[in-house]
Amino acid sequence: MDTLFTEMENQAKLAAAPLAVRMRPRRVEDLVGQEQALGPKSWLYNAISSDTLSSVILYGPAGTGKTSIAHIIAESTRAVFVEVSAVGGTVADLRREIDAAQKRILLNGGRTILFVDEIHRFSRSQQDALLHAVENRTVILVGATTENPYFEVNSALISRSRVVELRSLADEDIATLVTRAVSDPRGLNGCYTLGPGALDAIVLVSAGDARSALTTLELSATFAKNTQATDPTQDAPACITQEMVGLVTPRQGLPYDKNKDMHYDIVSAFIKSMRGGDPDAALYWMARMLDGGEDPKFIARRIYILASEDIGNADPQALLIAEAAFKAVEVIGMPECRINLSQAVIYMALAPKSNAAEAAIDAALHEVRTGPKREVPSYLRDRHRPGSEEYGAYLYPHNFPGHWVNQRYLPEGLEQGCFYQPGETGWEAYRTDAVRRDRQGR
Repeated sequence: MDTLFTEMENQAKLAAAPLAVRMRPRRVEDLVGQEQALGPKSWLYNAISSDTLSSVILYGPAGTGKTSIAHIIAESTRAVFVEVSAVGGTVADLRREIDAAQKRILLNGGRTILFVDEIHRFSRSQQDALLHAVENRTVILVGATTENPYFEVNSALISRSRVVELRSLADEDIATLVTRAVSDPRGLNGCYTLGPGALDAIVLVSAGDARSALTTLELSATFAKNTQATDPTQDAPACITQEMVGLVTPRQGLPYDKNKDMHYDIVSAFIKSMRGGDPDAALYWMARMLDGGEDPKFIARRIYILASEDIGNADPQALLIAEAAFKAVEVIGMPECRINLSQAVIYMALAPKSNAAEAAIDAALHEVRTGPKREVPSYLRDRHRPGSEEYGAYLYPHNFPGHWVNQRYLPEGLEQGCFYQPGETGWEAYRTDAVRRDRQGR
């Protein structure tokens, strides 16, 4: 049972907490951004407002409000709100809370909301321990994760919950949060002002992460306070300048998570930018990967693949450029090989495009795997066996003008053009037209 001393302890803990913790919203109306997930017409908004929440998994990047929403639920619900750590928690911890929830139901029909932050860190056995309790509503699960729950959370647990995806906050949302924190009594309480450019600088380095923005604000405020303390003539509120923001966060940290969702999203954007012929976009996404610590060999492999998959014989030189870039990465390494990669990426983006090579082999493989068995024409068979003298006559192309002769090479049932459809640009189109004209002339 909470007492006066409990309240005093909580106030002391809150006063010592980081700014991002002190500024957590207490009501759903105070949450900034996430209109698509928590707007007035959303399921989650109505479930929290009416205290009829069912199990939910909150999924999104860091600093988008997952923990804040959990605390709003804690402030809004008449149910008992408990939390289990997914980092240090055990199956025994889960079972203890589930047993306590069962007793509340038997005692007075009381509900229990169980909050599990970073639920993807729970092992499969820990997640399995939740299944029965969630299915029977012994507990109402509120899980939070930065990882795609469809990959990292048991499918059985997903089917018993509703997944709500949160997005990185817009710049105007971050600006609202920072401005609010400057004046709010729980925040800086009006003891500081933001100088020209300071707000924009905080918004820029936060990259859509509210926690990062408030941490930057807090560090800048400490810097401003220490600076003012050296000048006793200043009585006005300490001013947080753009330069101070740059000093406490000297480098913008855009998010990038190798081998996870954002990794695959950025790689996808990188490849599609080269395929779409936009060198600036391709360079930007590659820079995001390099800056995030991606292995340059991984990037070079993607370029190597694209050279055949999306350019092919429209520009056969592309494959050689990709090979040279990959070799340069192996021999030179970072940071110098970034220049080789840049050259290759620009070349790929500007090269004429054809996916004929990929489409042709895929069509041929489909025929081989699903079509009937087709015999090799006798005149194409190997001659080093008894009875080969009865095979049909093979026409040796080099014995004919232009080193070509009209001869069937496909097995019966397949006709020319069944697999390979040349592209309309570059060397491939030029050579296809030239060969067609030459053979028609014969």
